[in-house]
Formats: sequence, structure tokens, C-alpha cells
Amino acid sequence: MAPTTVLIIDDNVNLARGFAVGLANAGYVVEVAHSAQDGLALAATLQPQLIVLDFQMPFVNGVGFLYRLREMPTLQKTAVVVVTGVCVTDEVLEEFRQLHAELRFKPIGLATLVSEVDQLVYREAPSLGRTGLVAAAAAG
Repeated sequence: MAPTTVLIIDDNVNLARGFAVGLANAGYVVEVAHSAQDGLALAATLQPQLIVLDFQMPFVNGVGFLYRLREMPTLQKTAVVVVTGVCVTDEVLEEFRQLHAELRFKPIGLATLVSEVDQLVYREAPSLGRTGLVAAAAAG
């Protein structure tokens, strides 16, 4: 089985780097983009199992990104965790639900992020626990 790939999309370079290190140390293959445009291109190429997405980015915010992502047939069901440090309206919350994205608020610690990613990834592949996927990644 191929390693589990997580794509982090955040314009905050230091935060993205910290998330990437934490998830890589937890056994994930991690790629990073710092704009929605670069993130969409990487997502199309990588076909990640999960995307960690910043809500507030220049030019295209998290909702705009999700609409574009869900237009791609192979990424319509990709798990997405949107992270934000701002309050969102009920309308935005409903859009996230309709676009099948989870919302989490910053600050979010690495242990919490890894736990969230684990839960979402293994919800998609319930027959393999964390040990099974990490072992499969190491063997592959």
C-alpha cells in the first residue's frame, strides 16, 4: 500500500512548515503549498488522501479553494481539514458541510492536528489502523 499523502496549503510559511514536520514525524508523506493556486495544482498531481487547508489566504480563500477542488472528479471525496483563526458565519459553516470539509480553529497544536488527520484518514480506510498504514508506508 502506498504511503498516506497529506497536502498542507497555508500562506503562513512557518506554520505550514511546523504542520509538515509534525505530520511527517507521525509517518505521513507531506507536501506543502503556500497559495490556493499552487495547492490546486499539487492536489491534482499528488491526489493526496487529506488536505490541511488555511481558510484565510490571499486571492482565493478556503471556500473558493474547496469549490474548485470539488470540481475535480478524482478529488471530490478527498478529506479536508480547514483551519482558521477567525470566526466564521453560519453560512460559511454550511458551505463547509456541503463541501465535505471539517473546520478546526487555530491555534491548533501538533498533537491535535495529527489526531485529527489520523481520524479522518482512517475513517476513509477503516480496515487499517494507524499501525497498519504506517507499517505499509514503511514497507512500500
